[in-house]
Amino acid sequence: MESLLSLAFDNLSSFDGSKIRKGLKQVEGLLAQICLSGPSSPKKQQHGAELQQQPLRKVLADLSPDPAFREFFKLQEGFEWNIAQRLLTTLDWLVVRGGDGQYDLLIVNALDLIQGVLLLHPPSKTLFSRTVHMNLLLDLLEPINCPAIQSATIITLVVALLDVPQNMRVFEHLDGLLTITSLFKSRETGREVKFRLTEFLYFYLTPETPSIPKADARANGVAEPKLLQQTPSKLGKVLGGAANKVERSRSNSEGGQTLSVETKKQYLDQYLPGVVDELLKDLARYKPFGGILN
Repeated sequence: MESLLSLAFDNLSSFDGSKIRKGLKQVEGLLAQICLSGPSSPKKQQHGAELQQQPLRKVLADLSPDPAFREFFKLQEGFEWNIAQRLLTTLDWLVVRGGDGQYDLLIVNALDLIQGVLLLHPPSKTLFSRTVHMNLLLDLLEPINCPAIQSATIITLVVALLDVPQNMRVFEHLDGLLTITSLFKSRETGREVKFRLTEFLYFYLTPETPSIPKADARANGVAEPKLLQQTPSKLGKVLGGAANKVERSRSNSEGGQTLSVETKKQYLDQYLPGVVDELLKDLARYKPFGGILN
């Protein structure tokens, strides 16, 4: 896996668009191998007179016993092989070089891959506690960027903020709410982007989940990797071990201080007066996201 990452990182570090595209494809292929089951559990579909075999998609709970996923997770713990960090560096370069639309598709592809890496390795979300990385996402929401980039950025922002209150506080400190609401209120903002922005506002107004504090590495005699000990709750449940035995009652953990929905409502009211109450009514009535964030 190190050799595959090394090739991908070399291409991502290039100043040539075609090589960057190749590096993004290589990362995508690696993540796909982790997320899809192998040939031992094919899904058969009838197609005319022939049977076609397609790999079954895996949910996160299915990945924990997979040696490839374990190896991937361990590699992501260190700076040298952390994919999210490399993608952010590449994204920053693409943004600087962009402006004529030449790199727009590469920016969207990089954002999509960042989403996937953060979902597979939630501890990498701590990268967005740094203002330089959070500012990069906020810059991509500026009106100068195309709707596809704005939509992909909003989704990436949700993934980066989910279950990490510290990141949410950085987002607020950098006037992220002003950026979001300004785009939301602009007449120039397209329908698809406004839909994504509405989803973000619903997400922002949902109760926050504290990040898991460090687990006792000696629990059950199993010493988990350092970042695994700080894994947010959903991945802790998947991987088990020490990360699944921590105390969850603290509202102020290493992930940052959580804020109540009422406090966040007051923040948002400054930018969208008269709108937030209706959003909260919708949350209570329709339970977007399947109610999983309520």
